[in-house]
Amino acid sequence: MSGGQRRLAHFGQKLLGRRYGSRYRFTTGNDVRLFSSGDAYFAALIARIDAASRIVTLETYIFADDAAAHAVSAALLRAAARGVHVRVITDGIGTARLPIFDEWLAAGIEHRIYNPHLFGRFGFSRTHRKLAAIDDTYAYCGGINIVDDYDQNGVRLPHPRWDFAVELCGPVVADVRVAFDLQWRRIRLGHRPKPAPDAQNANAEAVTDQFVRARRRVRSGDMRTAGDPSVAFVARDNIVNRRAIEKAYLTAIGQARGEVLLANPYFMPGRKLRRALIFAAQRGVDVRLVIGRKEFPILDYAVPFLYRSLLRAGVKIAEYERTMLHGKVAVVDSNWGTVGSSNLDALSLVLNNEANVVLVLHRELDQLRGAILAAFAGSRAIDAAHYEARPLSEQFLSWIAYQSYRALMKLLTVGGYD
Repeated sequence: MSGGQRRLAHFGQKLLGRRYGSRYRFTTGNDVRLFSSGDAYFAALIARIDAASRIVTLETYIFADDAAAHAVSAALLRAAARGVHVRVITDGIGTARLPIFDEWLAAGIEHRIYNPHLFGRFGFSRTHRKLAAIDDTYAYCGGINIVDDYDQNGVRLPHPRWDFAVELCGPVVADVRVAFDLQWRRIRLGHRPKPAPDAQNANAEAVTDQFVRARRRVRSGDMRTAGDPSVAFVARDNIVNRRAIEKAYLTAIGQARGEVLLANPYFMPGRKLRRALIFAAQRGVDVRLVIGRKEFPILDYAVPFLYRSLLRAGVKIAEYERTMLHGKVAVVDSNWGTVGSSNLDALSLVLNNEANVVLVLHRELDQLRGAILAAFAGSRAIDAAHYEARPLSEQFLSWIAYQSYRALMKLLTVGGYD
């Protein structure tokens, strides 16, 4: 074994031994439904709200003032009118002060705004989560805001936004409700209340063991009998679960043996996640990244600065430009996947409140894997030779943009971004 191979093996053993799970748990017996468009997602959400008899909770970064959002608001108003307890959390920057807020108040809908100002009592932090729970029976989590699929800050997109969400039914719904209730109380009290002992209390080693056993069965071609399909709801905050989502990614990528597929609009992860992707590619894993573009110019210049080390390790990179890529999804070895609100950048991984769902051995992973592969095939591949031959002026601009972004994120995250 070469020195490089020994280092890779040592890294893999370190991943196996570390407690990468935070306060979240895997549960079995959950039904999962994957949505790849806002239209389908809103239709399902509205149907569940209209059938609600006791409680509806909803948390979102953006609640727009458009037809899609008005339809969801109308369902919330109908639920409140028949006596359902409706609570809504919106973000103070992501969502403008809308006229419907007054309608909600008049109808008895409880509404709280997370961090109403750019710098508030929670610092620069935003709630970037997209969650809903209905009657403790159904829950939703993903990257889809309450906004028209074709609208991007008032500009009409050529195709629907590329995004995903999941509907959950089963034990995991309780964990979504716990996360919402904690956030609701936090906004009122100004801090993170201590969760109940059994609320989100995961055994990280058991989770890792489950994933390793599943991977071994998958390598023998027995994926569907490798174990029971399981789901974990993973929420990050700035108190208990500061690195929860990042650690979930690190565990999966560290265990990958065949394939890592990752799609994200704002790809600016810290060193640990970049190293995990590089080490995976160097040990022969097919690592493919689909990266969004054309929303924030500084990222369009800064992100390519990271390509050199990734390309040299054998990571395949493609930039998606057909429409706005907003999905934050990944699939590893066809048996692990995640859907959620967390971008792979400093704001999502270190500062904002985020929520992802991790799926192990669920059938929906095939659909998600196919969507990522199709997006990769339809994107502009980054050729290593052309990348290295870029004009010096372009390389310098990329370096300046990256260093500026890194310095700003270091400041905003009080040194938390690496």
